[in-house]
Amino acid sequence: MTHKPYFAPTAENMFVITYPEEGVEANYNFPVLLSRSQKCEREGRMEEACNLRYEGVKHLMELIPDEDEVWLDWEESENQPVLELLQRSAIDHFLVGDFEMAAGMLEMLLDLDPEDHLEGTKTLAYCYVALEDYELFDEVINDISDKYAEKEILKLWSDFRRMGTLPAGELIYFRKNFPFFYAEFTADAHPVTPEYLQEIEGDRPSRSALARELWLQTEHLWVLFPGFLEALRMQSA
Repeated sequence: MTHKPYFAPTAENMFVITYPEEGVEANYNFPVLLSRSQKCEREGRMEEACNLRYEGVKHLMELIPDEDEVWLDWEESENQPVLELLQRSAIDHFLVGDFEMAAGMLEMLLDLDPEDHLEGTKTLAYCYVALEDYELFDEVINDISDKYAEKEILKLWSDFRRMGTLPAGELIYFRKNFPFFYAEFTADAHPVTPEYLQEIEGDRPSRSALARELWLQTEHLWVLFPGFLEALRMQSA
């Protein structure tokens, strides 16, 4: 007998992951895999954390039913570690520049959770710009709320990659409506100070701390695709 979980349909026409009562194979225990990866991360064992998540995702893919639409009910707590493991592995690939793999995982995440409780659409949009897949980018950008500074950064970066220039209107809108993010993305330095770490880990970080967090989360993009930040700084001079 194989001790693997399976996806059972619910009364709401969605699915919930269900674990066998007699126990589950370690490679398919997604809450434990997620917890172990987080522990490795806290201890600085990043490669081990990434490998745990990636192996978990590969096992997850074996279990997804062969249906036209498989939606995981977010309200079922058993589903949340599954979706979070998938999202975190996608971000692992995103951060090392494997945008194709990251995009594939994020597309799977959105297939399983169309309401996007983990906000994977934002990272997916970055992947599409990096891959120069502007048709798919144009499809997802409007799914990102206007309240997020990322949406303006994505639109500016997309136009810069397509045309080599920054659209004046979008730049004015970004500067006016997201001044802390504009200041951070045009700054010469982005120090990770003890004060910043204390604030960003608190309950109510300031907009300036959130702006620095976003810059740090996207720093690898500006190294891999130079020119965008320089163009922003030239406009602020």
